[in-house]
Amino acid sequence: MKLVKQIFNFYLDASIHVAASVFCLLEITALILDITINQNLAYFCFFSTIVCYNFIKYGVEAKKYVLVANKYHKNIQVFSFIALAFAVYFSFFLHKDVWYCMGALGLFTGLYAVPVLPNAKNLRSFGALKVFMVGIVWAGVTVLLPVLSANMSLTTDVWIETFQRFLIVLVLLMPFEIRDLQYDSPALKTIPQRFGVIHTKIATGIVVLIFFFVTYLKATITPLDLIAKGILFISFGFLVQYTQGKQGKYFASFWVEAFPIFWFVIVYVANYFI
Repeated sequence: MKLVKQIFNFYLDASIHVAASVFCLLEITALILDITINQNLAYFCFFSTIVCYNFIKYGVEAKKYVLVANKYHKNIQVFSFIALAFAVYFSFFLHKDVWYCMGALGLFTGLYAVPVLPNAKNLRSFGALKVFMVGIVWAGVTVLLPVLSANMSLTTDVWIETFQRFLIVLVLLMPFEIRDLQYDSPALKTIPQRFGVIHTKIATGIVVLIFFFVTYLKATITPLDLIAKGILFISFGFLVQYTQGKQGKYFASFWVEAFPIFWFVIVYVANYFI
């Protein structure tokens, strides 16, 4: 049992779980927009997510990331370098338009993680702003990249789907922001710090409503799209209701981050019956 728990914790701490969520969101994009996803892109996003998240979590300074004393973090570091090797391999099979988009998203990720001005903090240190930057990167990776890889035009429906994906990430980040309220420095000025937990949950509820009803602005609305968004709409309602400041150890790090995985399973199954 102890070994199982250690493996599970490594699965979470090494960002494999969040990478699986990114992979599932890519597959959901393919199903909703009815495109064939480039599996090289899917694998690239999976492995590069592991690298990026571990870099951000365990040391944005090179010397902190390379010179690791803690054995557990050393294992994560080795795993990250292996993931980097796979990401580089799959990157050679990507379309040039995908590379351009990745470059822009990579710049956002760099601004999020690394200080770019003398005596300045990175944008991750600006609590309210970091939420929107994470949302932009996730939306770009999980919608724009597969669309460009499939040589599909960036239509209005694609941009609406991108906007919805951005809103999904904002909602999923809310439990983390509320959880970290008791640990974050007041200088961060995160959304819960600025407006309180109740108002943050109300604002998140409004975002959930916008997320669902903006679907009707699409030129082409498929039954699968409505079912997929409807399921997530209801699930988000429960998430907003039950998110508290005091959470179980795995509430946010596993269950909340598992939303895209569960969503993919449901959408994948529903696709066979529509």
